[in-house]
Amino acid sequence: MQWRCGLVLLCSIAATAGLGAETPEQRGYRLLTTKAFLPPDFDQQVFDQLWQCWEEPLRSQAASATPDERRQMAFARYGLTPSPDRDTPVAWQYVDDGRGGWVMNCLACHGGMVAGRAIAGLPNSLYDLQTLTEDVRSTKLRLKKRLSHMDRGSLGMPLSGSIGTTNAVMFGKLLLHYRDADLNVRRDRLPPTMTHHDHDAPPWWHLKRKTHLYIDGFAPKTHRALMQFLLIPKNGPQQFRSWEDDYRDILAWMQSLEAPAWPWQIDAPLAEQGQVAFNRVCAACHGTYGPAGQYPEKMVPLETVGTDPVRHAALDVEGRKAYGHSWFAEGATVPTIEAPAGYVAPPLDGVWASAPYLHNGSVPTLWHVLHPAERPIVWRRTADGYDQDKVGLEVTTFDSLPPDVPAGSPRRHYFNTQLSGKSAAGHAFPDELSETEKRAVLEYLKTL
Repeated sequence: MQWRCGLVLLCSIAATAGLGAETPEQRGYRLLTTKAFLPPDFDQQVFDQLWQCWEEPLRSQAASATPDERRQMAFARYGLTPSPDRDTPVAWQYVDDGRGGWVMNCLACHGGMVAGRAIAGLPNSLYDLQTLTEDVRSTKLRLKKRLSHMDRGSLGMPLSGSIGTTNAVMFGKLLLHYRDADLNVRRDRLPPTMTHHDHDAPPWWHLKRKTHLYIDGFAPKTHRALMQFLLIPKNGPQQFRSWEDDYRDILAWMQSLEAPAWPWQIDAPLAEQGQVAFNRVCAACHGTYGPAGQYPEKMVPLETVGTDPVRHAALDVEGRKAYGHSWFAEGATVPTIEAPAGYVAPPLDGVWASAPYLHNGSVPTLWHVLHPAERPIVWRRTADGYDQDKVGLEVTTFDSLPPDVPAGSPRRHYFNTQLSGKSAAGHAFPDELSETEKRAVLEYLKTL
């Protein structure tokens, strides 16, 4: 069965870019993967020596490996992917600044792997930003190199507690707090109240169906909204304005992405039965699919959906209001929602590929989504395995965190739903389905 995914679009862009004027989508992808909008996080020398601070036995394995093998080990440790269309030692998730520097781009969180295949716009469920930054800082200190904004910032706030998730919501809150409405830096402000928590990145192919961004749906979808994470002091108001056309094209590319198709066989009769059950129980929130499909972008109150509330509480009304009156929301055709009632039910196009599930990435498979009482307390995924039966990550489950798991990188590979912000509770709507219907719905979800 032919594989179709976002990577096909990348190959098309690469093949046609030299045949004439670029389309906005082609330019957007090129800019995203080749233009440095931020200073580098580290250089090639640092990356090549990261292995020297790894824990044993990984460090000894790296010591006896070839440079190419060590690079592959580093990519696997941090959740990085070789570029599918550039001959460069720099990962797909970073831009080569032309001077040996690695500059993070949006694919760090939104360029992922599933079943061993790279897909543009897919949440990077293997990305370990916390471990990468800790290892980079340790290596730089040993080499007596200058620390970057990421190295310094991570000393004061966590970047991620589990692989595949990040504290990105708090990154944005902190960065915007020290700017006025016109993006001038304001160093005279006291630090904001922070509720650190991890969040799972959404698929980009959903963007075309939405008017607002984020799981709480408060921010109008605009090209400016994509630029929030460029708010380091070095980038002033004029810099942001000069990059607007770049981000218009980047948004155009993001919205051109299509959901990847399930690459294995589907039981068509069972999927048809599942569509009927899905439309009865799930479609009112998640929409319908096919040529006449419609997506309602429905806000579900917290008390109704029952999923972890930490993400919702982490942004207060004043913070959302400040965003709504800032440069980022200027010119939006829809309003900023200052006090959202809950979470927005996402579209489910390509849902088979975007495990783990719920906004915090706490549920490893769609089978577990459909069986709320069976969701694991602690789970650990394999490196690149895919569970075709349960549709999602291939995992080992535990009743609690094993006591012998050391802190740091090893522990981040265990998702512990007992920690703050990581609950797998809620979204009990599948309990309205019979077990036969659940099997059918699971098959139907493969078709979206």
